Amino acid sequence: MNLQHSPRKDGNQENGTLPVLALLALAMTGFICIMTETIPAGLLPAISAGLGISASLAGQMVTAYAAGSLVAAIPLTMATRAWPRRHVLLATVVGFLAFNTLTAISSDITLTLVARFLAGASAGLAWSLLAGYARRMVHQALQGRAMALAMVGTPIALSLGVPLGTWMGNLLGWRLTFAVMSGLSVILMVWVLLAVPNYPGQSDRRKTQLNKVFFTPGVRPVLAVVLTWMLAHNILYTYIAPFIGPAGLAGGTDLVLLAFGLAALVGIFITGRIVDHHLRRAVLVSLSVFALIALLFGLDATSPPIIYAGVAVWGLTFGGAATLLQTALADAAGEGADAALSMNVVVWNSAIALGGLVGGLLLDDWGVRSFPWVMLVLLLASLAIASRASRHGFPAGGRQTGVSVTD
Repeated sequence: MNLQHSPRKDGNQENGTLPVLALLALAMTGFICIMTETIPAGLLPAISAGLGISASLAGQMVTAYAAGSLVAAIPLTMATRAWPRRHVLLATVVGFLAFNTLTAISSDITLTLVARFLAGASAGLAWSLLAGYARRMVHQALQGRAMALAMVGTPIALSLGVPLGTWMGNLLGWRLTFAVMSGLSVILMVWVLLAVPNYPGQSDRRKTQLNKVFFTPGVRPVLAVVLTWMLAHNILYTYIAPFIGPAGLAGGTDLVLLAFGLAALVGIFITGRIVDHHLRRAVLVSLSVFALIALLFGLDATSPPIIYAGVAVWGLTFGGAATLLQTALADAAGEGADAALSMNVVVWNSAIALGGLVGGLLLDDWGVRSFPWVMLVLLLASLAIASRASRHGFPAGGRQTGVSVTD
């Protein structure tokens, strides 16, 4: 198993401690990424009225953001791989500051969509950077825990992003809500400068080509698991409101998502404790349990207790997914970790987009009862891929040993 090379050690690497403030700065970056993406979802009526456009056109603010992440993640990552790492991180935060500010003051939908696309591009670069950055801050045996802490902003934002954005929009107006995000970016810039260590980028001598990274043993199986797992997740997550309607919970979508988010936080905490010793087992168990939840929903999705219990267990399995998959991908890619993680951004966002598309087609043609069965097929495929990748991708044994054992 290849491990990402770190060009030098700092105090945290030598004494085996977690640099909590630095890792929380990375978590804050992820929180801003998700919040910036989801805020428009809860404010579409206000945005459409403010810009004098239809709600459907206002909804393209979300599409433009996702498109920016998809298109820009790999080229921006490759273009900045020789830069010092803190410079790249600060560039992404400056991007959020500039483009959220532009969104807040723009009165033209074209300019707004351009700003959203560029904000998404900043997010794409950030997501390809965060996991590798967290790994470089700590001793190898603590890399999984470091990544779990650096990723904690994601489930918080996923569970609270839309309701928090809606609450701020109702209180302050949608323009000031985006201005608040700009203010958070300023705070984060200072935080990064004070707490986050800098590391050199990849030298010309050590630069690796994308195709070489893609064909590194283990990279493709991990990316395939990302696609199938996240596609199954997003089919249900995107259309959770119509799915829980038959159980009489259509008016309680916020409470259902809150249950999911709280469980996801527990999941990420558990993952942080076990990822370094039991990564493979955690992936297989998470996929298996999620598949059982899909089966349960397929058999009965009309009982509120079953919905709440199923959603909570689903959230528990999802909470650590980002940490598990990015750890496995970075381990497999070795020195090509940043390039591999930029591919992960593309695959992850593709799964989000496909989740909306496939879920919409299923909803129109077969209804919500078809969701669990399609998810079950995807999860079984994901489980099969992960199970077969026992030598590269998801090797058995503890990560800290540097040795993979074939099942």
